Amino acid sequence: MSINKITAPSTITILGGAGFVGSCLVAKLDEAGYQVKVLSRRRENSRHLILLPNVQVVECDVMDNHALKAALTGSDKVINLIGILHEAGNNTFEAMHHQLPRRVAQICEELNIQRLLHMSALQADIHAPSQYLKSKALGEATINACSKKLDITIFKPSVIFGRGDSFINLLANLVKFLPVIFLAKPKVKFQPIWVEDVAQCFMSALENTATYGKTYELGGPSVYTLRELVQKVMAILGKQRPIFGLNDTLSMAQGFMLELMPIKLMTRDNIRSMQVDSICSAQIAPELGVVPTSLDVIVPEYLLNASPRAAYAAFRRAAGRAISARR
Repeated sequence: MSINKITAPSTITILGGAGFVGSCLVAKLDEAGYQVKVLSRRRENSRHLILLPNVQVVECDVMDNHALKAALTGSDKVINLIGILHEAGNNTFEAMHHQLPRRVAQICEELNIQRLLHMSALQADIHAPSQYLKSKALGEATINACSKKLDITIFKPSVIFGRGDSFINLLANLVKFLPVIFLAKPKVKFQPIWVEDVAQCFMSALENTATYGKTYELGGPSVYTLRELVQKVMAILGKQRPIFGLNDTLSMAQGFMLELMPIKLMTRDNIRSMQVDSICSAQIAPELGVVPTSLDVIVPEYLLNASPRAAYAAFRRAAGRAISARR
């Protein structure tokens, strides 16, 4: 599917543009001819985007309201992709998922930037069992409170996979390095969606007035339990490992122990998030024009081809098949 070139370039400012989803989306926006401003606390973290011809990387502490307002000045549209899985220091769920979206929406109002796209999470709800999901719901609510003045679109994806993801690759590392896998919440269900499909949903919605004021759930074509995903990764890697599913008490205990590690792989709040299945209530909305790509098409190529050259070739082949599937 070819990307339609825009006739009058708009300036789009992206918070979280150097991240996993953001990098993919920025590349699509650049190709489409938009002028893209990526806000980053450290410019070197976005060096993979600097060479794109229509992309400007701006150092900005988004927690500083004056700096954020200055960075958003002159923008035609704003996309907020910032999210965290684990709290650290001042980077709390409340600050990043609730207060930051509130401030972004308020600044957009002040600067008369009408278009705002926001990334939330599937199953975000103020009554959810985890602080992560509760804070995401509060972020949605505070943005929707501005809906009379702003043209808002919110996306709520299930887990997102793709080369460089932190989900399938984590499962692959467990399979590679552990002789036995003790799996928390093995029966929880996910509907994984390819990062390219998520980025394309943002692209499809950007100029589409039919998406204004709407919230979209995003999921792939298939639903898997966590145990099934681990088994799929084992099959791809050609490795077999015993899997012992943990009950709720042992799952929380594992989360607590992993919280104590220098690098947090999982927390008790992550375990609480997995008390609800991350699956969609319906297929991707037709106005987004995206037919989601199967995990089986994409994952084997990036788990089995680790070199940069192989990664690039695999990406092009996968993208070609995904494009064909959408035609």
